[in-house]
Amino acid sequence: MTNEQTILIVDDEAAIRDMIGIALDTAGYSSMVAETALEAHVNIVDKRPDLVLLDWMLPGGSGIELARRLKREELTADIPIIMLTAKTSEDNKVQGLDVGVDDYVTKPFSPRELVARIKAVLRRSSGNLRDKPIRVFDLELDPASHRVTLNDHAVDMGPTEYRLLNFFMTHPEKVFSRDHIQDQVWGANVYLEERTVDVHIGRLRKALTSASGQGINYAGLLQTVRGAGYRFSTRPD
Repeated sequence: MTNEQTILIVDDEAAIRDMIGIALDTAGYSSMVAETALEAHVNIVDKRPDLVLLDWMLPGGSGIELARRLKREELTADIPIIMLTAKTSEDNKVQGLDVGVDDYVTKPFSPRELVARIKAVLRRSSGNLRDKPIRVFDLELDPASHRVTLNDHAVDMGPTEYRLLNFFMTHPEKVFSRDHIQDQVWGANVYLEERTVDVHIGRLRKALTSASGQGINYAGLLQTVRGAGYRFSTRPD
């Protein structure tokens, strides 16, 4: 039986990556790997792992700086992080915990201990906000079931439009450029035609218009901000 959860292993030592990968596979987790902080950040933004195992010392930037960046950015702040490090001083552990990492494992460690720590952190984070339904007036998006309803009736939309709506509903009243929307919805390494974001915004508006009845214009909540991008407003015009 699989947990259907994905763990990102960020470590520049192949032997450690392999050892952890085998332990995760045995425990029923999927895994992916990164050797540098930059590669890790791209994977995290593009693929949204359920948890990150992050080595303190990495080529091209430290793990603690990456953890600080992830916890500072809204779109990645809720992804749990376990630091892996040979550093044993109390000051280093305090520094990691102050940044917001969820746990701290000192090398060398046993695979069984690491898997136990992973399970504990995932249990603690399983009730986080990204799994709870998001509601704006009578429009509800349920990440757990991957459904959108309006007045308790299903709203028919494609997977890209669903991801767009999820992004906007979790970041209301903020203006995002097309480039930023592309990075967060499609991924940082995906090439899109210039008008692709606009086309899918139009399709999302059409889906919301088709589902709307009397009262609030739900398509109108997704506003074009001239010269800047788009905003999802919870204050209908």
